[in-house]
Amino acid sequence: MQRPGSFTLPIKIIIGVAISTILLSARCQSPGAKKGNDDGFVTIFDGKTLNGWTGDPTHWRVENGNLVGEITPATILKRNSFIIWQGGKPADFELTLDVKITKDGNSGINYRSEPLTDIPHALKGYQADIDGANRYTGQNYEERARTTLAYRGEIVTVNAPKNSSADLKDQIKNNAWLERTVTGYLGDKDSLKTHILSDWNNIRLVAKGNRLQHFVNNVLMSDVTDNDKTNGKSSGMLGVQVHVGPPMKVEFRNIRLKRIE
Repeated sequence: MQRPGSFTLPIKIIIGVAISTILLSARCQSPGAKKGNDDGFVTIFDGKTLNGWTGDPTHWRVENGNLVGEITPATILKRNSFIIWQGGKPADFELTLDVKITKDGNSGINYRSEPLTDIPHALKGYQADIDGANRYTGQNYEERARTTLAYRGEIVTVNAPKNSSADLKDQIKNNAWLERTVTGYLGDKDSLKTHILSDWNNIRLVAKGNRLQHFVNNVLMSDVTDNDKTNGKSSGMLGVQVHVGPPMKVEFRNIRLKRIE
């Protein structure tokens, strides 16, 4: 019997509180979430292994917690080579990572891309360009397709080719897509270059619908609206690149992805 002045919680309430506490603890410990602050980003490179990624081990390895792509005098490339994330084909997303590249290096982050069936470790699709001389870093270049869609500092609308039956190469001039219209500017390309460091830089990509934005150190470098329904892509694979050319080294770390619903 309950004594006067005492109070006992019903057993159902006690069990409910216990279950809620367990579920809350599990959410806080979910992989990829910041401790104590679930911002929706998931880590897709563990910093220890190449698990979940596929590439040529001649050019890709893990070193000091970083994903490293390197070309040496003994491993010169004949074609660009990618290491490709195997975790899905993101459609709308944000991707953030840190990158460091040697002075003569040339690299990029491909997204909404498709693998080539006749060439190993190759991707075709949108690319956030990266290079050691910072001539191209931040621009939007479409690998093995429409080439340059937006140079650094440009806001661009991309349109379908006027002649849909013509070869893709006939719609390209001076390594840039002919059917692109510059609708505004984010700043002078050389002034924007001053925000790019000679050490580690943070790259953030936002792909939502047909709008593609490339940020470097939180500065918007290019902004593309792709209205070309013939050649544009709404989803695809992610990968990072080592480019043909002289010996180079590129390093990536803190690779995190958030899918946008």
